Amino acid sequence: MFLSHHPFKISTFLDKTAQPPIHHPHKSPKLWQAPETCSSCPLPPSFPGSQITNQPLHLQGLHHLVIPFSAMNPTAGAEHLPTFSTSTKALKKAHLMASSPLLSPPSSSSSTSNYTSSITHAGSDQIISILYLLPVESIISFSMTCRRFRFLSSSDSLWESICRREWGSGSGGVDSLVASFPPQERPRLSWKRLYEKVVQLSSLSCRRLSCESGDFPDPRAAHSLIFFSGWLVLFGGGCDGGRHLDDTWVAYTGNGHNKVLCWKQVNSGIPSGRFGQTCTLISNYIVLFGGINDNGDRLNDTWIGEIIYDGHDDLRVTWRLLDVDVAPPPRGAHAASGVGDKRVVIHGGIGTFGLRLNDTWILYLLDDFRSGRWHQIMNVQSSPPSRSGHSLTWIAETYMVLFGGRGSRYEVLNDVWFLSIGDKNLEWKELKYELTDLPSEMPLPQVGHSATILPGSKILIYGGEDSSRRRKDDFWVLDIGAPQRSQTAGLTKTSSKLWKEVKIDGRHPQYRSFHGACTDQSRRYMYVFGGMIDGVLHPAEAYGLSFSGELYQLELVLQL
Repeated sequence: MFLSHHPFKISTFLDKTAQPPIHHPHKSPKLWQAPETCSSCPLPPSFPGSQITNQPLHLQGLHHLVIPFSAMNPTAGAEHLPTFSTSTKALKKAHLMASSPLLSPPSSSSSTSNYTSSITHAGSDQIISILYLLPVESIISFSMTCRRFRFLSSSDSLWESICRREWGSGSGGVDSLVASFPPQERPRLSWKRLYEKVVQLSSLSCRRLSCESGDFPDPRAAHSLIFFSGWLVLFGGGCDGGRHLDDTWVAYTGNGHNKVLCWKQVNSGIPSGRFGQTCTLISNYIVLFGGINDNGDRLNDTWIGEIIYDGHDDLRVTWRLLDVDVAPPPRGAHAASGVGDKRVVIHGGIGTFGLRLNDTWILYLLDDFRSGRWHQIMNVQSSPPSRSGHSLTWIAETYMVLFGGRGSRYEVLNDVWFLSIGDKNLEWKELKYELTDLPSEMPLPQVGHSATILPGSKILIYGGEDSSRRRKDDFWVLDIGAPQRSQTAGLTKTSSKLWKEVKIDGRHPQYRSFHGACTDQSRRYMYVFGGMIDGVLHPAEAYGLSFSGELYQLELVLQL
């Protein structure tokens, strides 16, 4: 997969003549207990390694050590250096150890003992510095070689560095996630435990948020919902009777613990009413493109909504039409996502005469968001087929993930595509499964779902509807990093790691499609508003179509 690093595998057949593990006949071995001691570990042996099938535990049986290419260059990846206190001299030595004959296969049995001795007698700072350069799977394998290495591999500073390396810092990264915990809990935070909870995410808690008496948004679907600095911003959509909406609303969420919100309308009439548009947050600007009005007209105008926040109790959004020379063809129900702080990507949608599109466009924002330039991506070897009602989610750097939608023959899809955007080229790649490696569970085809980003570049898929317009209420996590981590560690990629259905604790949102969803800056809290739901239309009829005006908050269950 194109997201993976290119690992440099060094075979380290450390000691083919090693003595068999020491067994204690009067003790029952426990799985994953630390194996027997190494030469520098004063602790007694405790585990017969033969009890773990195909798992090289002791250092003398560690057959593969995988080092990223960055480990071969002391200056590569310098921005991700660990935050624990390690001297520059020790760190340089660790890099040299990673790229020197120390990690090369021994040429003789005599050199084997010297090799093993060099590793086992290395200083703690040196070992931790080397561990920082390894994939997580290799660190876990290393921790099972002896008790000393298990202790070093559990270093809190090491796991803090791993979290920052894999999730980033600042907004949307580790710092925002930690800030979402109450102040009294932060000193007791275990970085390794936090990493485990995020990687093994299996449940969400959910509650319905109440609104204070007064004005609040009408029930709607196919609208836009974004999160900015503690505020929800809602625009447009369609409501009963196929009418479009042209209003902009804001509500303050606080630190995620507010149970009652107060909506406030800040604009109406500009931009013109529409549904099925996209709104993408770039810095403190909302980039709006396209949509469909209640006459059925497809639109292709581009708007900039500047978010003005004084840091207290007032947030305003001022809209203006963006000056562009050429624009993509009119459309609605397309997908969009931001790239960095100056670009927006759109794909597909429903064009004129109801035709579904498969084109990809990039908007370059210029002149401090006063003008822009649209550019169509051409001459791409392969790209997703025509569709609408799908999702496009930015996960890291210049990578995006496309999922689902309704195709040109009205079929509903559940395929996954990766989009890589370079400085001079763009590449689409489809995630394909081998017949022998089909996922044991994955979401059924769906359209009109939501896709929000979670810590660790996971994507949370919620709701949508199938080809018979039956709405859904299931939650799925797409873990793009799972095959990346496995491939980087030299392990066999298994598609079963890609998808996981998560359970909901608390009040479960109704079945819905074409709702709005977003996550806060910590990516721990998700907000869901509106959408099409099942409801009673007439007493003589069963269930039909209705619009929701409810607001839900979902929270990652991270009990540390």
